[in-house]
This record gives sequence, C-alpha cells and structure tokens, in this order.
Amino acid sequence: MPFSLHQGDALAVLAGLPDGCVDSVITDPPYNSGGRTAKERTARSAKQKYTSADAKNDLADFTGENMDQRSYGFWLTQIMTEAHRMTKTGGTALLFTDWRQLPTTTDAIQAAGWLWRGVLAWHKPQARPQKGRFTQNCEFIVWASKGPIDGSRNPVYLPGLYSASQPSGAKRQHITQKPVSVMRDLVKISPEGGTVLDFCAGSGSTGVAALLEGRDFIGVEKTEHYASIAADRLTETIRETLTQGDLILTA
Repeated sequence: MPFSLHQGDALAVLAGLPDGCVDSVITDPPYNSGGRTAKERTARSAKQKYTSADAKNDLADFTGENMDQRSYGFWLTQIMTEAHRMTKTGGTALLFTDWRQLPTTTDAIQAAGWLWRGVLAWHKPQARPQKGRFTQNCEFIVWASKGPIDGSRNPVYLPGLYSASQPSGAKRQHITQKPVSVMRDLVKISPEGGTVLDFCAGSGSTGVAALLEGRDFIGVEKTEHYASIAADRLTETIRETLTQGDLILTA
C-alpha cells in the first residue's frame, strides 16, 4: 500500500518509526489560533471556536487547542525533533500557522534542528471582512529543510502564495480542513515517488493530495473519529487512481 495510517499520539507513534523514512513533513498542528487569552484557550473547545451552525457533517472535537504559547512551542519542538530524525537529508518540512503563532513556530522548527527557509501564504477568499480593520484572510506556512536542498533531485518551481477556500457544506469533514487543491501543490516539494509525513493528519487531506500526486504517505491522527474518516478517504483515493493497467498487473 502507498500509505500507512496510525491512530494514536503523534509523539509515541513517531518514536517507533525508523530514521530517514520520509522526504517531507507537511502538517497543520493544533496551534490554538483562537486563544489569545487564558479564557479563550480554556473556555471553548476547538469545535466551538471554528464551527458555524451551517456545518453539514458531525465535526468532532480534537485535542491540543488549549495550550498556551510556551507549551505549544515546547510540544512542537519535541515532535519536530522526532520528525527531523525521520526525514532524509535534504528533505523538507511545511507547517501551517497563523500570525499569532508564527514567531513561536519559526523558533520551534529551528530548535528542532531544521534550517528555516521562509514563509508561504495561503489566501482564503471567503474570509469575513472586518469593519475598520484589515481582513484576516491568510494563514501562513513555515517551511524548512534538513540541511542543504539539492534542486536537481526535485526540479520543481513552486509558488509562494496559494489561494483557495476551505471546504464547506457536505465536503467539510474536519473543523480545520485544508483544500486538497492547495495540498496537491505543497506535496510537490517532495520528490515524485517520495514519502510525505503528516503527524496531525485530521481527515486525511495531505494524504489524499500525496496519493494523487504520486507520493507515498504516512499519517498519524490522535482522534479516532477523524482517523476513520482519513482511512476511508485514503482508501477511496487509491480506488479512484487505479488505472486499467494497474488492475491487469495486479491480476
């Protein structure tokens, strides 16, 4: 199978996986974007922060959204250290964040041993305007590498700005789900045939994108509800991408 999906705590799962087994780490960690104060962090769950009344699916809560900034930075440093060990030399890491956690994310990724390369932007066209203020319609993607990058190994030219709306209605299966169109571009930083790791896999969008773009995928998801959704989406993607030639070869 071109993917493996583990249901459990990411730190525990990653500790049991071998060195140098992935080419890129691409993930959306629980960066507590709704919690600037102690009250905001502890009074509301992730579901209460991010879900409106028009959600068509049952969007389960997930843990990790109640950490303060120092605790988040400590946790992220720990897990990105494990991810660094698992990544091949010259491999890459891409982490979603917002403006509040951007400095902490860049600190943590460097403390874990990565070489910070820059920041990408994901523009969300349908963000709510705010009277008298600038619209907060961007998330950011901190990217880094494990040592020098050999451009000849993966000669792609990727943009630094991406624009797409978050899935909505029946297509939205996770509270903080990312559009597959954006993820398909991002996974191209991994060489064709390489392996992408997402240790906060959610509903599996990173994995779906990786499979569609000819990459293998390792996913870890702590919440059983979302791990089940991710497994279904990944399996369905495999079915959809099988060609007639694949079926003949398998037979």
